[in-house]
This record gives sequence, structure tokens and C-alpha cells, in this order.
Amino acid sequence: MNARPVRLLTVLTATAALTLSACAPSTDGGGDDSGGGGDDGGEGGGTAQVGIIYSETGPLAAYGEQYRQGLEAGIDYATDGTGEVDGTTIEVEYRDDAGNPDTAVAAAKDLIGQDYRILGGTVVSGIATAMAEQAAQNEVLYISGPAATDAITGTNEFTFRSGRQSYQDVATAGAMLDDSSGKVVVLAQDNAFGQGNLAAVEAVLGAEGAEVASVLVPEDATEFTGFARQVVDEEPDLIFVAWAGATAGNMWQSLTQQNVFDAAPVVTGLADSATFAAYGDAGEQISFLSHYFPGATDNEVNQALVDSVTEAGGTPDLFTVDGFVAGQMIVHAVAEGGDDVDGMIDALEGWEFEGPKGTTTVREGDHALVQDMFTARLVQDGDTWVPEVIDTVPADEVAPPEASGE
Repeated sequence: MNARPVRLLTVLTATAALTLSACAPSTDGGGDDSGGGGDDGGEGGGTAQVGIIYSETGPLAAYGEQYRQGLEAGIDYATDGTGEVDGTTIEVEYRDDAGNPDTAVAAAKDLIGQDYRILGGTVVSGIATAMAEQAAQNEVLYISGPAATDAITGTNEFTFRSGRQSYQDVATAGAMLDDSSGKVVVLAQDNAFGQGNLAAVEAVLGAEGAEVASVLVPEDATEFTGFARQVVDEEPDLIFVAWAGATAGNMWQSLTQQNVFDAAPVVTGLADSATFAAYGDAGEQISFLSHYFPGATDNEVNQALVDSVTEAGGTPDLFTVDGFVAGQMIVHAVAEGGDDVDGMIDALEGWEFEGPKGTTTVREGDHALVQDMFTARLVQDGDTWVPEVIDTVPADEVAPPEASGE
């Protein structure tokens, strides 16, 4: 296994931050490309009510705000700034899930009871799976947000996703690995997100012959010294960290204090910009895989995202892109399907479009969102840290195996 992590670390730290390989859309703003709208998919008039259930408060509220800002920018882009599709107004109602599945389900039931046929949102994987169940039970369209659990893909015909999934994260690292032997230790939170990453590492790297072990940390833990020692005691050849939320800084500090970086190369996903300083000295020692960051590409769609969010007083970040893509998907679904859920599903299945990350495809069979991924490193720029692109991993190389829907 020694050759494997060394090569990974060399590749990940050799060059610079994320390239968001995207092309301009075939029509200006995306609105004309969306087709007709209205109650029957072809005639204008009326309102398309969209219920967005996301973390306005709770431990992942910062991610929720990124998603919300991106969603509004995406709808604006896809409707040429009108908020309408051929006279049909896209009307968004926001509900706070507070990071709690029960709160989210209650909000979903309330909106469905008011005849909302489109639901979207959530950063939390456990909430996304609960929302997917509600979508199937009530036969409404659900487009999940940044929630990364692989369980969303292929779960039912009513559920789509607007972001990447855990398999794509792990495959981004796996795509660069040559030697398939050795021991990979996954350090993750013991929740749907962390468990999903562990399952993805087992599916991708384990399938290549790696021995996979794990150190799962309770989600409410605030002291990480013991868990860091457990990682070292496993004698890993590669350490894969899956972490989200406000405790990241303390976790990385514990890894540094316990000399985890001397034990083996460490790979993790590049989080939002607020975390860059939290890595501390470890930032230069971590190999990053990345879903998105706003300065990583130079194309028309991404520029529209950056301009729109910035002009509205926001800051584009890691999960802004998931909201933006959700906005594009919602507009396209309404444009082609009107208020008919089956029509909206038909419109989204197999749809290929230009998003901020480039050509993006909603896979017809299981609704996976097939997209490019990136490798990156952090470099110090004065008193701040900034990401730089190393490489773009093509969408087809990190696409998850097709799942079977229910």
C-alpha cells in the first residue's frame, strides 16, 4: 500500500486548485432552453409552488444558507431573471428543518397537504432519506440538496439529487490510485453522512483490494484525542476523513496533536471556505478531493452563479452550486412538465445540461447526477488559505454504479 498513498499525495499536492470544466449554455441564461411551462407543460399562467426544506438553523445552517443563495441564483439564471417560465411564476416557500428529520417530515407533510408538488432541499443525509420516503408515499417530486448519502440515488422514481454523492467523493481519490493493497482507515462522524462515506470507501477502495477499517465518532462529540489515537493505533497506510460541521477545527487540531499526519497520508473532502483556516498547519499536509469552489472555473454558467450571489450580498461557496443546479432542475421540470409530477419526472430523467461544473447529466435509470469532480490543495496567501486546482476527474470516471429504484 505504501506506493499507493505516496502517489496520491504526490498527485494531490503537485499542482493547483479545482478546474470547473464547464461550457456556456446553448441559449442565453438558460430560460429559453427550458421549453414551455404552465399548468399543462405548454401553456402559460399560474404558479408553480416549490417547497424548500433546508437548514436555516441547526449545526449545518451555514451550508443551508449557501444552498439557498445558490437556489435563488439558479432560478434567476434559468428564467432569464424573470422568475417565470412562459408566464408560470416559480414561487418558493422556505421551511427550516433545523437539522432534525422529524421537523423536516412535518414540514413536508404540511406543504404536501397544501398541494405542493415540488419539494427540495436539505444538507443532512438522514433528512434526505426521510424526505425521499415522503416523496414516494405522496407521489411528489423531490430534488435533494447537498446531502451526500448514496442511499438517495435510485431510492424511488420521485427522488432526484442536485449535488454529488459519497461514492463520487471516494472515487475521486480512487481514480488516482495505482496500488490496490494496504489498509485504509476511515475517520468519520457516526451519522448517515459518515456511514455513507465508509460504505463508499468499502465499495470503491475495498473492491480494489484494500483492507478498510473505521473509527466512527459520535456526532455530538467535542473531544477527539482518543479517536485520533485510535486512528494511529490502526497502523493505516492511508487515512480518509469524512467530516462536516462546526467541530471540524477541533478534530483537525486533535489529529495534529496526536501526530496522525506522521502515521500515513490523509485525504479528505475540501469543505467550505470558513474551514480553511481551521486546518491550521495541517492544511499543507492534507490531500483534498473537491466537489466545487467558486474560483475554480471560468465559464459562463459559473460566472452567472458568482455574479448573482455576490450582487445579492452573499458569498459563493462549496454548496452554492447544489442550490444553483436545483434551481435549473426545478425550472426545467416545470417548463416541460407543468404541474404534472409524471411529466416533471420524464423531463428530468436523462436531461443533460450545462451547469457551473460543466456538462451535467441526470442519469435516467437511477437519477444519479453525473458530474466532474476535482482534486485540490490549500496554499497560503498572506494570512489566508486559498484552494488551487490540481486536476479535473471526468464525470464518467467517478460515476457511481447504477442503482435500482423501487
